[in-house]
Amino acid sequence: MIRGFFIIIFLWMISGNAQSTASKNVSTFIIEAPQLKTTKKIWIYVPENYSVSTKKYSVIYMHDAQNLFDSKTSFVGEWNVDEKLDSLKAQVIVVGIEHGNEKRIEELTPFKNEKYGGGNADNYLEFIVKTLKPHIDKNYRTKPKAKNTIIFGSSLGGLVSYYGALKYPEVFGKAGVFSPSFWYTKDIYTFTEQKPKIKTKFYFLCGDKEDDEMVKDMTRMEKLLDTKRCYCLHLTKSKIVKGGEHNEKLWRDNFVEAVKWLGY
Repeated sequence: MIRGFFIIIFLWMISGNAQSTASKNVSTFIIEAPQLKTTKKIWIYVPENYSVSTKKYSVIYMHDAQNLFDSKTSFVGEWNVDEKLDSLKAQVIVVGIEHGNEKRIEELTPFKNEKYGGGNADNYLEFIVKTLKPHIDKNYRTKPKAKNTIIFGSSLGGLVSYYGALKYPEVFGKAGVFSPSFWYTKDIYTFTEQKPKIKTKFYFLCGDKEDDEMVKDMTRMEKLLDTKRCYCLHLTKSKIVKGGEHNEKLWRDNFVEAVKWLGY
């Protein structure tokens, strides 16, 4: 069951002989995260021609950076974000934020769950919006407006991406929401209902073999969004993958399509 999967504390037991699979366009740095009273390791992908270009780029902010670029640091496989964007010659920067290991559930959940706790996403998102994004915009050639800024994640990362896009529409104009953990709290539906207008562009994805409630929950949220804006605007795309399971393969295989539809 997915719910049991989410409460596992991610432990990386990496062999000393393991080889990094991250491309040369990926680098890392450490930044203070005062909102979380810790530091965060950040992975950043830039296009191949970044160093010889003067152009500015849209930015995708993603969660669980350990699983995005490098099989050496991944839990059960990576997304191959760098290789996929390299193959597209995509003119976009990706900023991956490492999750907080035992703090992951706290950071990626906007409301508490009676059984699993959590509920510290407001501070996590404030770190992204008020500390990390200004640092990225200052040190990299970015297009800082909301229409050029995507928040993207899967599972609990899908939940926090959805919530973050609604909470900060002036920052995130687009969101990739893969296998969202809407089951974690019913408050996410109330939060959506309280929004007067939602202009954010969303790409939803899940597999029909993930969990008994996944398809139903995602469809419910999509219909709720439709009450907040005209369907004719085509701001939402939803995809249900036949046979798709809750894993990196599902997210990896559909990443390119989602990014291309959202636009960068």
